[in-house]
Amino acid sequence: MTTLIRRASGTRSRRPVWQEPPTPVGQGLKAVALTLLVAGVLFPLWVILVTSLSSRETIARAGGLVVVPRGIDTSAYETIFAGGAVTRALWISTLVTVIGTAIALTVTVLAAYGLSRPGSLGHRWLLAYFLIPFLVYPPLVPRYLVVTGLGLKDTIWALVLPPAISVFNLVVVRGFFQGIPSELLDSARIDGASDFRTLARIVLPLSRAVIAVVGLFYAVSYWNVWFDALLFIDRNDMYPIQRVLQSYLLAGQAPHTSGASSGVTMPPTEAIKMAVVVLTVAPIVAVYPFIQRHFVKGVLIGAVKG
Repeated sequence: MTTLIRRASGTRSRRPVWQEPPTPVGQGLKAVALTLLVAGVLFPLWVILVTSLSSRETIARAGGLVVVPRGIDTSAYETIFAGGAVTRALWISTLVTVIGTAIALTVTVLAAYGLSRPGSLGHRWLLAYFLIPFLVYPPLVPRYLVVTGLGLKDTIWALVLPPAISVFNLVVVRGFFQGIPSELLDSARIDGASDFRTLARIVLPLSRAVIAVVGLFYAVSYWNVWFDALLFIDRNDMYPIQRVLQSYLLAGQAPHTSGASSGVTMPPTEAIKMAVVVLTVAPIVAVYPFIQRHFVKGVLIGAVKG
């Protein structure tokens, strides 16, 4: 009887199948799947980069997009920067991204810290107020009327202020702040530290991971702003890079420019389009590796008590 009980308990103590060490076949299948996934991500980027650096003959021989490079031709980039529209659009997008991310992070951190403190005045009602636009997106017409009524149309503030806070990011940061031990905050309060001093000296140094991730979310959102620019920006000299990219992809040239009228031989349209795509994607791709190590940690820890 004792032997049967031991056998039964041993059977129940076995780990599930998904917790067992992977077999050589399983490891091989994972390697193949990951290789295909990485190739599926990198191959389009490679084609875009190679096409942007290809000559007219190479693109004509390939029938469009180029996979195998046959020399380097930078005429597409020279034409883009010579026109001035892309350079100005890159400056506008950089300005919007830097200012918008700074404002959004400041508002999100202050609101999340106040809503994470159980004794703060009306924090439950304020949290419900913040969640309303998260569940019911405001209509476009009132939003347009508010922006134009405040005189923000055709300014960078029309791209910065409307999306200045994301409820999703607010909930993530609030959940992270709630996970900080209350003993640390109580000790700071006993020592006479104010709420702002506690936030600056204790909470923020412990929240670098989640702030880096939320900052990336805001930066990508501001850099990719297109629909707000379509609604609120009519001046060509105030277009962000996404609006200029749309003009190049649809017309093959920047707004209100023409290479044929000036007598200059233009590079192939495919090369110009792909060059603008490279300039649009490159800044985010360059920044992401520096905060990638914070990405998973910040999102998961911040979502534990959301």
